Amino acid sequence: MSTTRAALRRAATVTALTAASVLAAAGAASAHVTVHPESYAKGATDGVLTFRVPNEEDTASTTEVQVVLPTDHPVLGVLVTPQAGWTAKVTTTKLKNPVKTDDGTITEAASEITWTGGKIGPGQYQDFDVAFGQLPEDTDQLTFKTLQTYSDGKVVRWIEVPQSGDDEPEDPAPTLKLTAAAGTAAPAAPASKNGSAKAPTASADASDSTARGLGVAGLIVGALGLAAAAFTFVRTRGARS
Repeated sequence: MSTTRAALRRAATVTALTAASVLAAAGAASAHVTVHPESYAKGATDGVLTFRVPNEEDTASTTEVQVVLPTDHPVLGVLVTPQAGWTAKVTTTKLKNPVKTDDGTITEAASEITWTGGKIGPGQYQDFDVAFGQLPEDTDQLTFKTLQTYSDGKVVRWIEVPQSGDDEPEDPAPTLKLTAAAGTAAPAAPASKNGSAKAPTASADASDSTARGLGVAGLIVGALGLAAAAFTFVRTRGARS
């Protein structure tokens, strides 16, 4: 085998190892509890929030998920979708500031939802769907602090609130952005080619973000590989001469 070919093979090996490291880091960065969709209109009615809970442990299963709902800007009319194997408990609390609606004044709202009884194994995730009657109109975002309990007793506290302009915290709380699209009840379903509406999927935003992240990672890895190969080739030719 020529010296040049051996050098190129070494460069390819370095590139492959770099790619594996970049992709592993991208996967680890996305393994946190999130809420979907990422945004709703202020005051939206009759919608669904999906809390996606991945298991990031290698030897333990997730056995309990506790989501805390804000009561300073309450989510009204909370209903939990049944999940096979899981039991949901909704805790309500009296509101310090009752909310006036077309149906009357609301004095209580859900403050916590806890799912128990099921398991999320290593390398798996679970979607927990929560229907709501109305979102608040007087805030730009809702933060849902979440506790994730594992079968080995470990508790991960997803409670850090992301700040605008800062890097994402290590254990970010699921955050829903509220937009100023007045009069919009819920995000519209995209139309298909035949004009019929497609049902929105809870994972669309997450999939797009992941795809973009992996695309950028791939470009970086490719550039590193080409640079390494070129450098090695030039150095080998220089050694021969």
